[in-house]
Amino acid sequence: MADTTLEKADTTGSAAPAAAWRSRGTARRSTHTLRLRVSATLVAVTALAVLLVPPLVQLDQQAVDLASKLLPPSWAHPFGTDDVGRDLLLRCVYGLRVSLLVGVVAALTATVIGTAVGAAAGALGGWVDRLVMRLVDTLSSVPHLLLGIFIVAMFRPGVWPVVVSVAATHWLSTARIVRAEILSLRSRPYIDAAVSGGASRRRVVLRHLLPGVLPQAGLAAVLMIPHAMWHESALSFLGLGLPTHTASLGTLIQDARGTLLAGQWWPTLFPGLFLIIPTLAIAGLAGVWRERINPRRRSELML
Repeated sequence: MADTTLEKADTTGSAAPAAAWRSRGTARRSTHTLRLRVSATLVAVTALAVLLVPPLVQLDQQAVDLASKLLPPSWAHPFGTDDVGRDLLLRCVYGLRVSLLVGVVAALTATVIGTAVGAAAGALGGWVDRLVMRLVDTLSSVPHLLLGIFIVAMFRPGVWPVVVSVAATHWLSTARIVRAEILSLRSRPYIDAAVSGGASRRRVVLRHLLPGVLPQAGLAAVLMIPHAMWHESALSFLGLGLPTHTASLGTLIQDARGTLLAGQWWPTLFPGLFLIIPTLAIAGLAGVWRERINPRRRSELML
């Protein structure tokens, strides 16, 4: 009778932590699913806005309507108007379109450059690897914003100089990631088997190494989009790269500095939200992707 009581006590004592552990895993999965759905919804809304609104609703970037200057949010103007009477909602959508274009194109370009450089350094090794990584270290020691200002100053104002500036300063982290992944893959048994079977270095790189680093490179590209958007906004806020009449989130915030001191909060708040919310949504999707391609992190999530 005493042994039965002890067995029941042991069973009850071990069942309680197991139940608590399962409930914690369920809560983690619920949080993971909620984050995925919210992030995907915000990204979809952002994509639809920048793709559909500008073709359907034309906005004259240089129009002036002083009679509607700095109107607060209302049904006619949900986000109010700016300091020259233009609808702030349309200006924010147009600015988000420019910032997102710069972010996506610059991130893809930087990812291609970084993947090529990192793969070459990791696959060739030796003095090539040392030379390339010293170059990466040297460029990494220069602040991105300072180097971006120097690059933008060499071109006429426009969107594409900003794209070149952001892409040229953001491939370094991708090169490091790809190189580290290549070095890890080179020690795998199937790489040794391919080399022993007579495969050339070019074939090993193209058929085995590059496919293995593409998920990491894609994740780096997605994570780079918010960073590139903030970098473009910083350059635009400083008055560099884009013409003054072109709407971007950085130029909208820069134009609203004086109105904020005068008590008109909406010209600063809404462009800031248009910058913060999409970047958080993209970062949320990238976090889910990171958990998918990282088996250890995914197993910890499912516990």
